[in-house]
Amino acid sequence: MKAVAEAVHVLNHDSQSCNRVAANQWLVQFQQTNAAWEVATSILTSSHSSSSSSSYLLDFELQFFAAQILKRKIQNEGYNLHYDSKEALLNALLLAAKKFSLGPSQILTQICLALSALIIRAVEHKQPIEKLFSSLHNLQNQDNGDVAVLEMLTVLPEEVETQNSDCNISSTLRYHYGQELLSHTPTVLCFLLHHSEQKIDDDMQLQSRNRKILRCLLSWVRAGCFSEIPPLSIPTHPLLSLVFNSLQVSSSFDLAIEVLIELVTRYEGLPQVLLYRVQFLKELLLLPALSRGDEIVIGGVASLLSEIGQAAPALIVEASTEALMLAEALLSCVAFPSEDWEIADSTLQFWYVSFLKLFLRFFTFIIIICKQWFLLVFFSC
Repeated sequence: MKAVAEAVHVLNHDSQSCNRVAANQWLVQFQQTNAAWEVATSILTSSHSSSSSSSYLLDFELQFFAAQILKRKIQNEGYNLHYDSKEALLNALLLAAKKFSLGPSQILTQICLALSALIIRAVEHKQPIEKLFSSLHNLQNQDNGDVAVLEMLTVLPEEVETQNSDCNISSTLRYHYGQELLSHTPTVLCFLLHHSEQKIDDDMQLQSRNRKILRCLLSWVRAGCFSEIPPLSIPTHPLLSLVFNSLQVSSSFDLAIEVLIELVTRYEGLPQVLLYRVQFLKELLLLPALSRGDEIVIGGVASLLSEIGQAAPALIVEASTEALMLAEALLSCVAFPSEDWEIADSTLQFWYVSFLKLFLRFFTFIIIICKQWFLLVFFSC
């Protein structure tokens, strides 16, 4: 362990490039050894802690490196581990997740990625994700364990998605993992809702907590967590209140927009419901952003409105009050004097789809008129 710590220190802090190169080569070779499993695990589960800032930095670098080692080795060699080794590693990673639940967050994320990778490769378990959720339930009941659980729930759907490119996993097993994951949707949504309702007096902590919840929700939306819920009932889901409220907070605006865009593009019928929220988006977000020149908010609202319009072009050509308001809002976004064309570019597909839909409707109307005229002339003769 001492040799690894020294090599990491040289790699990150030595002034001589030749020393840094040598340290990097040594660490790369070390990662490929069997000893790396035990050393990395020991680094992450050790109870040692430093009080000085310099020692804290060195510990962070070493612990982050150890977490990355385990993640990579699991991804590359996880299938070859024996059952007992996997069980021991699972318990060690859960212990490490508990240890780093209050930070540093970068290390916790790497540990959770390693845990997710390990579970996906635990093919000897008929329901590996079920086993993980059982472990997470125990972790949640410990002090600050819910923080680690939240991060774990965030990266797990992403890991399940990335395993689609793993040639070691059959398509049948991939489908099984996806279905097993989604079977826990009610539990996850309840956990997120409960977490969002906890009172926090400190504004910074509250914003940080809400961002983490939105990140987790985004991962599960991308995994298809609302696929079994009727689209018309999605906007009334309690978590959507958090999403809409987060639109009005600068620190969480981007994630809230991403969640809504994912929902719009994935669930048919939802754009029609969100079309009635255009006035809210315009008055509470877009108009104030235009007045203060906030390109981030303008661009985000433009992207969302454009996706709503593209997902429901038939509603747009009906020229309802909401549809006209959406088009007007998008024109306001396009007219905003931005240094680049990113905002305008994000709306191009909307205008193209809308024009195409209008053209087809007009063309159909012309055909009907011509047909009626032809029949009238024919029978007149």
